[in-house]
Amino acid sequence: MRSTFSNLVRLFGASLVLGVTVALFPTAAIPQTALDDRELPFLTLRNLTGKDDPGQFYGDERSGLTAGWCRVREVDLGGLAPLAEAAPSFIREELLRVDRIKGGDSAEVLDALEDTTRGTAPAVYVHGYYISFEKGCRRAILLQENAGLAGRFLWFSWPSDGSIAYYTHDEADLYWSVPDLADAIIEAERRFGGDVDVVGHSLGARGVVLALYEVANRMPDIRLDQIVLLAPDMDFEIFRRMLPRILPIVEGITIYVAANDRPLALSAQLHGYPRLGETGNDVASLDGVEVVDLGNLPAGSPTGHLYHIYSAAVGADLRQLLNDGLRAADRSGLLQVGTNKWRLQQRGSPVQE
Repeated sequence: MRSTFSNLVRLFGASLVLGVTVALFPTAAIPQTALDDRELPFLTLRNLTGKDDPGQFYGDERSGLTAGWCRVREVDLGGLAPLAEAAPSFIREELLRVDRIKGGDSAEVLDALEDTTRGTAPAVYVHGYYISFEKGCRRAILLQENAGLAGRFLWFSWPSDGSIAYYTHDEADLYWSVPDLADAIIEAERRFGGDVDVVGHSLGARGVVLALYEVANRMPDIRLDQIVLLAPDMDFEIFRRMLPRILPIVEGITIYVAANDRPLALSAQLHGYPRLGETGNDVASLDGVEVVDLGNLPAGSPTGHLYHIYSAAVGADLRQLLNDGLRAADRSGLLQVGTNKWRLQQRGSPVQE
């Protein structure tokens, strides 16, 4: 008990010190030579703001499709670095900064991606609600690293407001973005073939399903590889009704669910129906879908919603799925608990946020 209390005090102290440090030392004052480079390609429907700050280069208004690369670097804390290592993952995330945006058109970005994929195909990733461009770039980088997707990762950023109070506004912007997301998936398949993966988180997972439904209607002969829905914020019954149209164009669909996902619980209250990413749904009725339940993994922070970037165990499972092409029955760390349901076992680090 004393040890647990001591750890809590230490983490609280680290969080406090880190917060003060970040506030006192803005990005421009950080020695550039002491920082780690992380970069990824993106497509976006966000407006250009005209601001010089790379983190505010794109806004939250709707616009035509643009593309480029965003680079993230870590704040150098010098002698305080050990505190950062002791802090929870969601605190360490706040020490990342977008420090460069390199613009280009979508063709240029996809041309460059053909070089980095080295004969494979990319995973197209769609973020969720309450995500500014700057936060989205940070979290896309973290997912790319956690799932081992460097070199074959393409981030699709729709114009989320980045404000917690604008959920319904974000829903409207997501629906508005679906045709362009469908176009991006079709173009990726045209260039890279049928090994393209599509990954969506939270509200972005709903966008992925809607886009795939449109792709299936427009191009019923197209073939994609793995579809991964992480904490999907979508009506369970609507997904089940749309599923038969989507299944013929994909190799596999995997859904990650968690019992302690607070944002999805709130969304269920708001919409009046269970969300696809919650536990307790009749997942056995989802023919052709594999469900990974994170019930055995403890939550390390309040929301239970961001395990895809904070959990090493989830990252290891995503690596086996997306990089090795292994189905649930063949992946290590999974225990089958239903006809199409597996439970992810503890390994590496606990599920957090």
